[in-house]
Amino acid sequence: MDRKEFRDLASPQDAREAIDSLSLEGGVERASLEDARGRVLAARLDAELDVPGFDRASLDGYALRARDTFGADEADPARLEVVGEVHAGEDPDIDLADGEAVEISTGAVMPSGADAMVPVERTDTDELAGRADVLIRTSVAPGDNVMFAGADVAAGERALGPGTRITPRDVGLLSALGIDEIPVRAPPTVGIVSTGDELVRPGEEVDSARGEIYDVNSYTVAAGVEDAGGEAVLYPHAGDDREEMERVLREAARECDLVLSSGSTSASAVDVIYDVIEEGGELLLHGVAVKPGKPMLVGRLEDSAYVGLPGYPVSAMMIFRTFVAPAIREAAGLPEPEAATLEGEMAVQERYGEGRMRLMPVGVVTDGDGDTLVYPVDKGSGATTSLAEADGVVEVDPGTDYLEAGEPVTVSLFSPDVRPPTLLGVGEDDPTLNRLLDRLENPRYLSEGTEPGFRRLREGVPDIAVVAGPADRDIDAAVLGDWSREWGLVVEAGNPREIEGLADLLDRDVRFVNRTTDSGLRTSLDRALEDVAEGRGSNIREVTDAIDGYGLGLRAHESPPRKVAAREADAALGLAETAERLDLEFVSLGQQRVRVLANPDRVEKAGVRELEGVLERHLE
Repeated sequence: MDRKEFRDLASPQDAREAIDSLSLEGGVERASLEDARGRVLAARLDAELDVPGFDRASLDGYALRARDTFGADEADPARLEVVGEVHAGEDPDIDLADGEAVEISTGAVMPSGADAMVPVERTDTDELAGRADVLIRTSVAPGDNVMFAGADVAAGERALGPGTRITPRDVGLLSALGIDEIPVRAPPTVGIVSTGDELVRPGEEVDSARGEIYDVNSYTVAAGVEDAGGEAVLYPHAGDDREEMERVLREAARECDLVLSSGSTSASAVDVIYDVIEEGGELLLHGVAVKPGKPMLVGRLEDSAYVGLPGYPVSAMMIFRTFVAPAIREAAGLPEPEAATLEGEMAVQERYGEGRMRLMPVGVVTDGDGDTLVYPVDKGSGATTSLAEADGVVEVDPGTDYLEAGEPVTVSLFSPDVRPPTLLGVGEDDPTLNRLLDRLENPRYLSEGTEPGFRRLREGVPDIAVVAGPADRDIDAAVLGDWSREWGLVVEAGNPREIEGLADLLDRDVRFVNRTTDSGLRTSLDRALEDVAEGRGSNIREVTDAIDGYGLGLRAHESPPRKVAAREADAALGLAETAERLDLEFVSLGQQRVRVLANPDRVEKAGVRELEGVLERHLE
């Protein structure tokens, strides 16, 4: 038999490129919620319902109309009649009127007519003329101490993106959304074949006199495959007989996405595996300029990817860790492993001063110089996304009143494989933006509204801010791209109330659902209402007071239209795209500009440049 000689060794980069050219992906499968932890999403998941799905009390106390408390204080409390009580898990059969209050438990559904609640510690009870009254010793505004439907997760919002590795925090989010099964990447199946007449499986008798040794590589490589996110399949070890070797390798190739063999790759007369690959598939590479591990093979066998590792265990594992494990992780959608802690600097000042140790959920992002910035992520104890959007925790000492911007901190990561996002964005929620984010490697987007987007960009926290509407600000930023969206009123299918414009909200008995003041849609609405007020010789306050529901806004673009779809409102502020998605009617009020603004210090950051390229292709 002719010997195979190593004349021109490939470079390590050539070896990586050869492996990268192979297809290792295992496809897509469905995973139940019980089996979801550690799996990688194959497609974006959008929230199909609001979480919570109802307006609920944040504390024990009394639900009431906020206007009944205006001017109330310790010296001059407001007296309201207690007309009932509502506990968590009950359907409140109460329609609250002026001057009335309802005793309510934490988490209970807010009764009809109530728009705020007062904690029990700010009240006193009183018996007067045979009725139970409550004395309210503080004034509240509409929405105080109430967690509105969709405040945690809003229907239509981008819940988790493709490529997300499901953590226990994400399982909690999926549970809150009622999702019991998700599309995930199937782990690449990796067939492991050790070759050599001298090998014996552990547990069997070994004859040292004959030069027999235990098969170390099969189990060591299998453990590495599992650790990298693959599914290892062990095959009986093949001897040095060519026919037997070919039979086992072809069987593995038919059943697996990748075949890893060890041994029989060198230039010895009996090391003929390269010949099997050349005849049964395609040999891309044989021999790499690396020590240990020179006799490495890369190729294809039938429809499977193939990598031949050296026979010596140390050489086999060095080649596996350096070249193969990263490819398996990529095929499985898993990040490279990282340390369980990282050092960074606070991106913004964070005040505390409550005299207790604080476990502060934080996210991490890299700045334009590649330094790690740490920012707080805290939407309240009841919000699942406080953890779903965080990378780890900073432990704040009880004696710490605040952390200064730029102060060094240590982040305890939720798991060693946490990766900082390649791109951090804050701002307006938008359907087009959601689709653009799907094309990025590992983005994180905090849907907080246009105003927070401006504020956080000014503070220097995110890489980008997405803003919408007539929001002109004096801010140092680079415009990466923009698009238009049609905004207006979303009404019931067929428009049975015959709503034609803003005038109908003022002049008719129409129930309206608004957006929060941080939203760009709310800004456009307010500008349009200012024009209405001017045309009527009125002022903006009189106009907004005439709209039933103007003062209470929901957080995300799809939440108000969902109220219309549920017949809980006649009209909602929203987008044409949302109306079409929900099979509702739409009354257009105009076009709104959406802009993507970049932190000027990070325009060269890889994630920002990736987004810029996606925007350019989208806007062509």
